[in-house]
Amino acid sequence: MAGTASEPKRLKRNFGLLAALGAILVLAGIVGLVYTGLATLTSMLLFGWLLLIGGVVGLIHAIESRGSDYFWLAVVVAALNIAAGVVVIRHPEGSAETLTLFAALLFLTGGLFRLMGALVVRGPQFGWTLLQGAVGLLLGILVLANWPESSRYVLGLFFSLALLFDGLGLIAIGVGGRRIVRMVSDPPVSDPPVSDPPA
Repeated sequence: MAGTASEPKRLKRNFGLLAALGAILVLAGIVGLVYTGLATLTSMLLFGWLLLIGGVVGLIHAIESRGSDYFWLAVVVAALNIAAGVVVIRHPEGSAETLTLFAALLFLTGGLFRLMGALVVRGPQFGWTLLQGAVGLLLGILVLANWPESSRYVLGLFFSLALLFDGLGLIAIGVGGRRIVRMVSDPPVSDPPVSDPPA
């Protein structure tokens, strides 16, 4: 019985931790939106370290599975990840320029294909697909028109917005989860029994 009684408390605490983590992410996202240049450098350094750590882990895994058919492929992929991580960490500004150009080209081509697909197919989501294509095309043109200066803030802006929306989602899950646990665990208060009047 004690275990079942402590379960709602543990769930409330876990949901509370989720909400606290969400608040930290929201705060980080707001700071990143204010200092987009710093957020760009931070996101590039994080990306570089993730590539480096992933490459090292992949290399260790490849060495452990030597003799398998995909050994050399795993070694090559791990080496490429390590090399890319080192380059990004040592040259975050140049890497940001390259990734910003790549993102702009993705926006441009994705928006163009969505526009063409919406105009050709004219399905039930015609208006929404058309709007998505137009926004993607406009974003690609805006980023390309101001490149490479746009590389100082574009990635930081996207990174900060991702932190902000992820944080808001975690806060919503944490607060909603605590409310649901409270509703399920707290027994409803029943009215006291009404006694019969004396005869």
